[in-house]
Amino acid sequence: MLLRLLLILAFLPVFSLTAQSETDIQLAQYYYSNGEFDKAASYYEKLYSSSPTKVYFTRYYECLMEMKDYKTAEKILKKQVAANKTDNELKVMFGQFYEDAGDPQKAKKTWDEIISDLPANPSIIINVYQAFVARNKTDYARFALERGRKLMPQYPFNFQFADFYALTGNKPEMIREYLDYLETQPTMYESIQMAINQRTDLSNSDGPDFIALKEALLTKIQKPGAQMVYSEMLIWLYIQNRNFGGAYTQVVALDKKNGNSGMRVFDLGQIALENKDFENARKCFNYVLALGAQNENYLSAIKSLLNTRYQEIVTNRSYTTEEIKNALSDYENAFTQLGKSRSTLPIITEYAHIQAYYANNAAEAIKILNETLTYPGLTDIQRASLKMKLADIQVLDGDIWEASLLYMQVDTDFKYEAIGNEAKFKNARIFYYDGEFDFAQSQLNVLKESTSKVIANDAMQLSLLITENFGLDSNFQAMSWFAKADLFIEQHKYDSAFQLFDSIHTNFQFHSLADDILYRKGQAMEIQGQWEKAMGYYDDLLKLYATDILADDALFRLGDIYENVLKDKEKALVNYRRILIDQKGSLYSAEVRKRIRVLRGDKVVEGEEEL
Repeated sequence: MLLRLLLILAFLPVFSLTAQSETDIQLAQYYYSNGEFDKAASYYEKLYSSSPTKVYFTRYYECLMEMKDYKTAEKILKKQVAANKTDNELKVMFGQFYEDAGDPQKAKKTWDEIISDLPANPSIIINVYQAFVARNKTDYARFALERGRKLMPQYPFNFQFADFYALTGNKPEMIREYLDYLETQPTMYESIQMAINQRTDLSNSDGPDFIALKEALLTKIQKPGAQMVYSEMLIWLYIQNRNFGGAYTQVVALDKKNGNSGMRVFDLGQIALENKDFENARKCFNYVLALGAQNENYLSAIKSLLNTRYQEIVTNRSYTTEEIKNALSDYENAFTQLGKSRSTLPIITEYAHIQAYYANNAAEAIKILNETLTYPGLTDIQRASLKMKLADIQVLDGDIWEASLLYMQVDTDFKYEAIGNEAKFKNARIFYYDGEFDFAQSQLNVLKESTSKVIANDAMQLSLLITENFGLDSNFQAMSWFAKADLFIEQHKYDSAFQLFDSIHTNFQFHSLADDILYRKGQAMEIQGQWEKAMGYYDDLLKLYATDILADDALFRLGDIYENVLKDKEKALVNYRRILIDQKGSLYSAEVRKRIRVLRGDKVVEGEEEL
């Protein structure tokens, strides 16, 4: 007991000192935050005397400078410098002190001495440069780097000079420094790309940043014995700007220089295809094909060339009968060359899709897919994907209950996976088309909780449509006609669909389906590639039903058409912004934010929300 008491008494002064110190810190911070620097200074003086750390020194020094107590400030600054002779930031601060105290000559002398005393040590030179930058002394920051480059020509400080030129707004010189650095360190090109991308706007090919970088790279490339890294950088620049034609020229030149493997050209084709630049994607894949059947990318190029044709048809939906005939002929030639098997499954599915939806030959497509289901070696998921495509085409062909059986099979086999949820949704639509609204609703309610956001959103929209427009006896006929018209659109029977829509208008004036009818008509026109008519229906919906639930859908479709079909960035941005401003809480908000950033060429920051 006595021992315990003695221990407590021994530690009491320590506890007391600790508690007092904590109180002093809190009071010092409080007075400093309130601008009461005289009161804060007394506490920081006490803290600095007992613990001369840089934090306490800096705060004490700042308080003295605010009080214009230059004598004491100089005294503690000298003490701090003497105790930390290698701290270049303190030396730079000393010059700043003289300038703030009204003695610019002493400030200049102090800073000149720092520059002249620099040793041939890159870390010290960079530290001094950064200290001057922190004090906004850009002239002396440059002097430090120039002195360093003179002392150490083998370490030219390109990154730091680039940083300096970026800070002072001299982007051409910044670019030159980055590119000069690549001369000796070509493996750093990804870091250089990241740095340039953060400090320039490369989205506009007519912009000063793009032109400056392009000209600098071309100058480097044209020099005898130029490093390949500069060609790589130019390819990267063109891709940043989605100039796949310019990138193609450089990639082909690089490929020929490296021995004609075609791999880089093939990769560029894939990037162009992802960005819907079908013309340049085709150029890339045709280049690989021209290298010959012995090339390792030859078969992949055949498949990608066909996929380019397929993507162009389903995206633009503008084609002639002859163009469809030629596309199908290309697929058939590929089957002759590659055969039909599990390995050619993607192009078989594309071929069936074109037959059914664009060549008006659903029967042939169904035959092809049924044959494909018998191929050996298919995985369960491949078989399920084929059944889904087959069911979709059966709906198109009018055999909705055969389609329903296939959807149910996939739903049963993949109940907890995305393809199973998609099958359940499409089967719910079958019952919706047939007027079995209660059963369709029960299936849609399950799908609202789907882990697939797309399926959950689709299920929610169809569920809302049924909930809002079905229930009263007088409205069953209108809803039944609307569902039947939806099926007609799915079957490409547009005249029949529009007749039913018009019947609803005639027989049920002012019905709540009016905005849905305009939206469906717009979708029907999109399927046919009649973009102007589609936009007309969406515009009418926004004029008449601007506050209704489909307003954000109409705005999104308008934005998408302007962006991806008409290639009008400004009008796309107008419609996307209207969703964020007028349709707060829209399900499209996250996607719209991404698209706006891409269209504006913004630097994407992870987790960023504000525009």
